[in-house]
Amino acid sequence: MSTRHVFEYAVLRVVPRVERGEAINAGVLLYCRPLSYLGSRVHLDADRLHALDPRADAEAITLALKAAARTCSADAVGPAGEEEIGRRFRWLTAPRSTVIQPGPVHTGLTDDPDGDADRLLRVLVLPVD
Repeated sequence: MSTRHVFEYAVLRVVPRVERGEAINAGVLLYCRPLSYLGSRVHLDADRLHALDPRADAEAITLALKAAARTCSADAVGPAGEEEIGRRFRWLTAPRSTVIQPGPVHTGLTDDPDGDADRLLRVLVLPVD
């Protein structure tokens, strides 16, 4: 039987018009301290985005989501890349009033954080089949 470890995760939300507060889920961040894992998955559904704001810049928002994902990668560069992964996760999940906003942090148990990041993307972000 494999050992399961506590992990934390948060959904990245896109709020194209902050004053309206309407959001779509566009990514997940997953941090597992015991396994020294920080990962992310992002997917922006441009049709859903434009349903909230027809003038939203999907390309710019996608670039911002990818920047957050790069902060999670093992080869992150710049000041964020110099921080340990727990600090990066806390920085990414800190409340902010921008177009990309983190949801609340939740917990779970995992023996495969990569697989759980994929699962959370399917369940919480990708369009429902």
